[in-house]
Amino acid sequence: MFKRVALFVATNLAVVLVLSIVLRLFGVDQVLDESGAGINYEALLILSVVIGFGGSFISLAMSKWMAKRSTGAHVISNPTNSTETWLLATVQRLARDAGIETPEVAVYNSPDMNAFATGARRNSAFVAVSTGLLQGMQKDEVEGVLAHEIAHVANGDMITLALVQGVVNTFVIFLSRIVGHIVDRVVLKNERGYGIGYFVSVIAAQLVLGVLASIIVMWVSRQREFRADAGSAKLNGKRPMIDALARLDRGAPAQLPESLEAFGISGRHGSGLKRLFMSHPPIPERIAALEAL
Repeated sequence: MFKRVALFVATNLAVVLVLSIVLRLFGVDQVLDESGAGINYEALLILSVVIGFGGSFISLAMSKWMAKRSTGAHVISNPTNSTETWLLATVQRLARDAGIETPEVAVYNSPDMNAFATGARRNSAFVAVSTGLLQGMQKDEVEGVLAHEIAHVANGDMITLALVQGVVNTFVIFLSRIVGHIVDRVVLKNERGYGIGYFVSVIAAQLVLGVLASIIVMWVSRQREFRADAGSAKLNGKRPMIDALARLDRGAPAQLPESLEAFGISGRHGSGLKRLFMSHPPIPERIAALEAL
């Protein structure tokens, strides 16, 4: 927990430092001051950090509730059949081996073969599997998938992704408003309040920067998947996960609500530029990485 807090503080300080250096290197502050269009960078940075990280961590804090609502997942508190008993016991064993507390375990009704993990803390997580996965995979393959999700939790991947999202959110909010300020005050020579040029420029810059930010977040997400696959191999051996991925590759692409897609066992397929926006690496690359371990 201390490492995560330290990373959060260091990340915020790094954002402030990097942005301050960039502004001075490019002389943006000097240009604005000479044109009589000064801007309070400190206040804008604070606002950007609060909004950027606030939105990211509010989403993380609500992730378990949102997951249950959006999938209609049934939490297994008292198993009612042999499948639920086995599922709960398997997650308990894997969590114990990974050194974390047992997450809440749930099943949701979907024909897709999928599973996901979420939660704000590694010792208070939530793991859910679809009925399609339980019916469509062998038990050892399901164990590989469960080990993958437990590895996500043990690695703290949810909080890591929230930190990265907070960083890019901060950059997007801060830089888009700098662009809007320059267009309104320096280009359009508006001296009173903010005109329409500011708002149009902010929206346009936020859209462009938001796309670039998504590329960064999705790259981090893909690296998380490789790490979780390796974690599954460490907890449960690599063959079950390889077999599970091979079965997923032969089936239809699994679907989850957009807010949970990055946390699923697999994501949408894509090629060319679409690869930049994929939350998961292509399955053949994941299998090759596991075989190379």
